Amino acid sequence: MPLAAPPAPTSRIYDALAPHRERLVASDHDILRTQVALSEIPSPTGSEEARGREVARIMRGLGLQVRVDAVGNVIGRRAGTNGGAPVVVCAHLDTVFPAGTDVSVRKDGNRLIGPGIGDNARGLAAMLALAKVLDGDNLHAEHPVDFVATVGEEALGDLRGAKHFFANDGRDAAAAIMLDGPGDERVVHRAVGSRRYRVLFAGPGGHSWSAYGLPNPLHAAGNAAAMLSALAIPAEPRTTLTVARIEGGLSINAIPSGATMEIDLRSMSQPLLDRLDREVRVIIDAATAQENGRRAHGTAPLGVSVESLGDRPGGETPAAHPLVAAAIDATRLVGREPELGAASTDANAPIALGIPAVALGAGGRGGDAHTVQEWFENTSGSVGLARALVVLCCAAGLQEAAG
Repeated sequence: MPLAAPPAPTSRIYDALAPHRERLVASDHDILRTQVALSEIPSPTGSEEARGREVARIMRGLGLQVRVDAVGNVIGRRAGTNGGAPVVVCAHLDTVFPAGTDVSVRKDGNRLIGPGIGDNARGLAAMLALAKVLDGDNLHAEHPVDFVATVGEEALGDLRGAKHFFANDGRDAAAAIMLDGPGDERVVHRAVGSRRYRVLFAGPGGHSWSAYGLPNPLHAAGNAAAMLSALAIPAEPRTTLTVARIEGGLSINAIPSGATMEIDLRSMSQPLLDRLDREVRVIIDAATAQENGRRAHGTAPLGVSVESLGDRPGGETPAAHPLVAAAIDATRLVGREPELGAASTDANAPIALGIPAVALGAGGRGGDAHTVQEWFENTSGSVGLARALVVLCCAAGLQEAAG
């Protein structure tokens, strides 16, 4: 089936960008070399400084106005011709791999294999490639553009960098485009919200025979898990609740003095996430109360505390919004069929604040993300870069240099 013709405005921008899209193709080898170099700089969540310094060095070489904010985000600004609210392009610096992981990249045929080679060395290299093309000389944007390498996107980083940037310097952004991993078809415009908890049940502990009757933290944790598993979780909007881990105890013949339980709660609906958050806390208190109600007279009760391990806000940039429409059109213009999707990315932060945002793949193909066998193939890699450039120029306004 032929792809539908996109609206004229996006098509005009696509055509006007023809020489700049060719520049991306011509720079393919250099972009890939930058991707490998960045991937080989260890960057665990919370320890992104070394990679951030290299990104800042490259940004300065591209003539961007560079600074590092209070949490470690590296921000490079390209001035616009007409001022106004900035358009933000983000790619995250951190990886899921702990310190000491061998992050060297090796080649296997057409594949590059290395931890983080796609997620998110590809996004960073693509962001820098866009900053090079949008040079303020051959190609201008009407709005200023902030290229932001963020910290703390992965796992317990809890979107720390994006949350800080969009709550402060980026609070007046006109739009945001996140470049995250490979791909050139998916358009993520829905932000999956999540809450993560560590629950600690604490008691006196004792011998399983002689101290029997003391409240058991593991019994309370197991009871809470059973009650949580019985909660009605709707299929739409898609929502998940996972008791991910329960730990505790010293020996088979000892009543534990403590137990921990970790819970992951996600939803496409922020109101539903808020409601389930309340229900989870009620269940934890109820399970603690039940175990305390069974304890022997005169014994000390269990205590319980809930620690937040993460709070990623959810939301949506409507599919009809001009930013999403431009991403859909640009995907078709580069010869791909767009796939609208939902995920948890840096885009969650601006979307939750009412700033239109999308997350896009940065070209090429990849797999085995978040494993040491992660791979990237530069198959038509410039296609994803061209798409991102078109979306950026639609959002920031295209103004080519005269002559």
